Amino acid sequence: MKDHFLYGGFGLAMGLILSFIGFTSYEEIHKMFTFSDLRLLLAFMGAVGLLVLGFAVLTRSRNMPKKKFNKGTIPGSVLFGAGWAITGSCPSIALVQLGEGQLAAVFVVFGIFLGVWMYRNIASGSLKLDTGVCGEE
Repeated sequence: MKDHFLYGGFGLAMGLILSFIGFTSYEEIHKMFTFSDLRLLLAFMGAVGLLVLGFAVLTRSRNMPKKKFNKGTIPGSVLFGAGWAITGSCPSIALVQLGEGQLAAVFVVFGIFLGVWMYRNIASGSLKLDTGVCGEE
């Protein structure tokens, strides 16, 4: 139960930070993708840089196994990016938008579930792409 409160606290903090810096605004996301305002892009790059540094520090004494490249990584990344550009939100942002009461986020969350379901069904069929979940072996 302690872990649930810890994860909930981190999720709440992340949601508040994303909301305060403007990552839940479609207009701000559009400005980021069109490079007309670099504020969010720089914030995003800073967060990724901090994560890289954090993972490097946490894993420096561990022997981490190499991950194999999955054929579904590239098309999945393209779909994710296209969905983000069209809707102005990624899965975590959509949940924060729901918390803010933005009705459009309901459709984005529905689209996320529908897209994952479709990808897993199409990819496992004729495309023979990886349909596993992170951490599954």
